[in-house]
Amino acid sequence: MQDTDNRPVQKDKGLTASENELRQRDNQLNKALSQKEAVFIKDKTFDTVFNKSMIYKGSLWLCLITIASVAVVFFYNHTGDTMKALSSIKPGYILICFVMVFIDLMLGSWRNHIFIRKLNPELSHWVSFQANVANMFMGAVTPFHSGAGPAQLYVYNRHGVKLLDGFIVSLINMGSTLLFMPIAGLFAILFMNDQLESGLVLSLLKYGFSIFFIFLLVFMLAFWKPLLAGNLILKIARLFGTIWPLKKEKAENWGKRTYTNILNYQQICKKLLAEHPFLFPLSLLITTLLYLNKYCMQYVILLGLGIQTELIQVISIQVLIQFMIYFAPSPGGSGFAEASISVLFARIVPATFLSVFTLLQRSFLLFFPALIGAFVVLRLLKKHTDK
Repeated sequence: MQDTDNRPVQKDKGLTASENELRQRDNQLNKALSQKEAVFIKDKTFDTVFNKSMIYKGSLWLCLITIASVAVVFFYNHTGDTMKALSSIKPGYILICFVMVFIDLMLGSWRNHIFIRKLNPELSHWVSFQANVANMFMGAVTPFHSGAGPAQLYVYNRHGVKLLDGFIVSLINMGSTLLFMPIAGLFAILFMNDQLESGLVLSLLKYGFSIFFIFLLVFMLAFWKPLLAGNLILKIARLFGTIWPLKKEKAENWGKRTYTNILNYQQICKKLLAEHPFLFPLSLLITTLLYLNKYCMQYVILLGLGIQTELIQVISIQVLIQFMIYFAPSPGGSGFAEASISVLFARIVPATFLSVFTLLQRSFLLFFPALIGAFVVLRLLKKHTDK
């Protein structure tokens, strides 16, 4: 990757002294990170996240757990008339679902692109589209959605985007999700309060709210109190090193690197949002449309199966399912998603159709986008390996 930031920084007469100083600091930061980025991408992202063995194992576990979960739903509900359910599918509604999948992918890519084009104006939307589907694929085959962010960073970096720029864009959009999901979850709980009787559902809701609260707290601290967040990270790293002396040096290096990244994130993110104040509200709007499209897709699937129900009820159920499985410990939330669907949708979906509906829901929301992402990731992996 060619470094274009080694030129001496010239002061822009149209800027104030503080703005020129900030520009110089940004330039020095990019120069300092240029070599570290290459090392990070090679040693961390490529070797751990984009390891072929890990991808194949994650994909295998996703398929096995999903198949087993759908089979449990099938036998538990005694759905002997599954062929009848399959034969009742209306192709027109299934076609609409494919269109909604395309809309989902486009909204997800635009949510990134509105920010990344401010940092890299020459970057095409096609790169953001690839980054988004790679995010969806790696999120589907890794526990806790852990591979999604690194996959997106990897694709952007392969097309010349600075690692820090890609990281900032990911965090800003994550902030939109962290704000939207709990609010949507609260509205769904209020609407369905008298229907939440299952111990499994309540446990998953408590888990979801706890994880979202922790991530939102860390996100807000990193933006408004970066020194406090950075010092907290350093203390955690030192404590980890004390408990595990063999990993002390590695933990301290991680703490120092994270401390620096938090300060850099806050500085550049603040500058970006100050120069373009409407970007974050736009990100929230796109996030809302993105998830509404996902939620309404279940309603279209039900219509395709000939099941008439209320749209608001379907949306509320899907809000809770998405909220509960977002940070599930299994690849793609497999197992947890199918269990949640069988419990919450059982009130409005006849037992005969439940296993077919579960399979269609998971296919359109997860498997089809993940297949597109798999093509992108494996193609980039092959190019990287050949190079």
